[in-house]
Amino acid sequence: MIDKLEYFIALAGERHFGRAAERLGVTQPTLSAGIRQLEERLGVTLVNRGSRFQGLTAEGERVLVWARRIIGDVRTMQDELRIERQGLSGHLRLAVIPTALAVVSRLTTPFFERHPHVTFEILSRTSAEIAAGIDNFEIDLGITYRDEERPQRLDRRVLYAERYCLVTTRGNPFAERRSVTWDEAASIPLCLLTTTMQNRRILESYLQRAPERFGTVLESNSMIALIAQVRTGRFATIMPSRSAEMLGLAEPVRSIPLEAPDVSYDVALVRAVREPQPPLVASFWEEAALVTLT
Repeated sequence: MIDKLEYFIALAGERHFGRAAERLGVTQPTLSAGIRQLEERLGVTLVNRGSRFQGLTAEGERVLVWARRIIGDVRTMQDELRIERQGLSGHLRLAVIPTALAVVSRLTTPFFERHPHVTFEILSRTSAEIAAGIDNFEIDLGITYRDEERPQRLDRRVLYAERYCLVTTRGNPFAERRSVTWDEAASIPLCLLTTTMQNRRILESYLQRAPERFGTVLESNSMIALIAQVRTGRFATIMPSRSAEMLGLAEPVRSIPLEAPDVSYDVALVRAVREPQPPLVASFWEEAALVTLT
């Protein structure tokens, strides 16, 4: 029955039979048969079906809560048994908003030094994708904004406060300034993250206050792509000051603090609210508190 619950969780997450089957590494008929067997076992209809997936029934929504709890407990049990035999080991999946990717090594490197049998998978995701990925057991931990408006099923541990700077090149407007206002930044051609990113929504809330409407000449979900565009000498971007420091931006690129107003947002490590926590997740969570990122 455990495998059928995993099928159901994958289908609820993907909301598409084909994508769920691909994610699980099974055929679509196998997935469909597994879901029907689960429905027969429980005596309820879980999925509204037509020519395609049409959502979960009310009973399906209730079963989904239990399925996540059961699968989470089974995986935690398996982890505890493995760690008893082998010590702390395993694979940790960490999803991170693009603006925080530059600081991840500050957490993973000391953890690896203490636990050399742990491997990592670092994924760039939006804040919404991080919350969904934790719900669907696709990731173990996330690094995202603390004030992300999600249901209270995520534990949060603040890592640092994100502040912002204008990144441009020598010879461009404001390159020799000690600070720049948000209104001034809005007056020049900008390359920014896409509107699917919460960082973009944060920036827009301040740029849109400028007397003149700001404009973007390029949007990307990659900070590296934005920096490459800035290096052409034609454009500027806005990014977290910490990311600019970690990337070691060199000439002719320059970063200038953004002020008036001085804006900051807390970035946090997040995990699912559950007990007991998987041993690897619990250990990373506790050791992250020992790392100074401020």
